[in-house]
Amino acid sequence: MSSVSEGRFRSSSVPLITRGPLRTTLPTDDGVRIEAVYDPCTADDGAGGPVGGGGTAIVVAHGFTGSADRPAVRRAVEVFSQRAAVITFSFRGHGRSGGRSTVGDREVLDLAAAVAWARSLGHTRVVTVGFSMGGSVVLRHGALYTDPATETEDAPPVAEREGRTEARTEAHADAVVSVSAPARWYYRGTAPMRRLHWMVTRPTGRLVGRYGFRTRIDREEWDPVPLSPVGAAALIAPAPLLIVHGDQDPYFPLDHPRMLADAAGGAAQLWLEHGMGHAENAADETLLTRIADWAVTS
Repeated sequence: MSSVSEGRFRSSSVPLITRGPLRTTLPTDDGVRIEAVYDPCTADDGAGGPVGGGGTAIVVAHGFTGSADRPAVRRAVEVFSQRAAVITFSFRGHGRSGGRSTVGDREVLDLAAAVAWARSLGHTRVVTVGFSMGGSVVLRHGALYTDPATETEDAPPVAEREGRTEARTEAHADAVVSVSAPARWYYRGTAPMRRLHWMVTRPTGRLVGRYGFRTRIDREEWDPVPLSPVGAAALIAPAPLLIVHGDQDPYFPLDHPRMLADAAGGAAQLWLEHGMGHAENAADETLLTRIADWAVTS
């Protein structure tokens, strides 16, 4: 596994001469190193060769207990890479990444590192696609990491309003897709979410997470509580936002995506998918293709 040096990413560190995926390790702004995978677009560039830098890159943020190598994530990559280059990564505490999971808080730094890597490779447009926990992370990332060209002088950066200062201009997303995300923190209204809270908050639960799901969970509570997904959704415009949710989601009922869409004030598109369950495991090829088409044309 190759490693990108601290600080600026070197565009030459990823030779885009083959279609195969390239693996690397990315440093986050708080010093955690995360594994990441780059899959070039499988479409031709018009000269019969693989598409390299430039154009759109889709950055995929997996759900809690997932990783860059989970079959459902790789299935999404296979579909997305027919339309654009794709970067996947494992959140802190997941897969081969370092650190411990904070279940959606510091994970925004992991996503920012992946987006900045995409831009360092020459991609001029970056779309983030997140599932479940990753869906909440892409929403908050979209609010915290903004395009400098859209900022106004009379409003401080959102990162400062949340008490953070690490937002980097090269780490912003040009469009955001949130799939199966919660609208609010601490939701315990369904049995799966009550089990998840037990795993996150109890010592025995964290042992189950570590050895049963290969997820290392931080024992510290959030301080401060991060910007909520519904609060973030209201701050993403003018970047395009797509909210996708299944009507058979066992984790978050339909009031969650509707709250997110309402918070966006009409600036978001809402897709309520008939028969769909939860997150990347429930996203079939047809839906993934529609998401990829939206990502490259929005």
